[in-house]
Amino acid sequence: MAKSPGWPAELTAGPLVLRAPRLRDGRLWSEIRIRNEYWLAPWEPSSPLTWGERNAVSAWPALHSALKAAGRHGTMLPFMIDYGGRLVGQMNVSNVVHGALRSCTVGYWVDGSVAGRNITPTALALVIDHCFAQVGLHRVEVDIRPENAPSLRVVEKLGLRREGYYERFLDIDGGWRDHVAFAVTVEELVGTRMVARVGALPPAPTWRSMR
Repeated sequence: MAKSPGWPAELTAGPLVLRAPRLRDGRLWSEIRIRNEYWLAPWEPSSPLTWGERNAVSAWPALHSALKAAGRHGTMLPFMIDYGGRLVGQMNVSNVVHGALRSCTVGYWVDGSVAGRNITPTALALVIDHCFAQVGLHRVEVDIRPENAPSLRVVEKLGLRREGYYERFLDIDGGWRDHVAFAVTVEELVGTRMVARVGALPPAPTWRSMR
């Protein structure tokens, strides 16, 4: 099967790298997700499974296969976020549509232990630039629950426009939750790049000292 436009790819900014998922990510992916239950669960899709079941090491191979298949088909661009050589999160470009619309939706999560280090704004900026330059999209959307203050700060920092308010939009954390829609189109970045809107990343930590 031919490679889909713009994926797999590796996007970099200093110590930050966005890359395709690997099967060997499973152990660390599971450890981060389980440790971050209270940080992540309020913003995650509802599921009949417990948090531990959904994020066990044994759950990763099937998820990995699904992400890779979607990437190959071009309906998604799945990225793992590495910081200083260590996995710290994920960023998925979903609902990729070409033709007359040429749009996508971006979702993400990051380890709470590295929150506030400019990782998420930088990763989102890299993905937006990539979607416009390499994937050939026209519009990128990010949908955020109005209660999610950290994510609202991310789109504010990048200057994404608020486009609408979706009532009972997604089944999240056990209920139908409202979301605020933010977006940017390629015309808004003519002559510049989104990554220019974010400051420098701080040096990556010595991971051994954080375990």
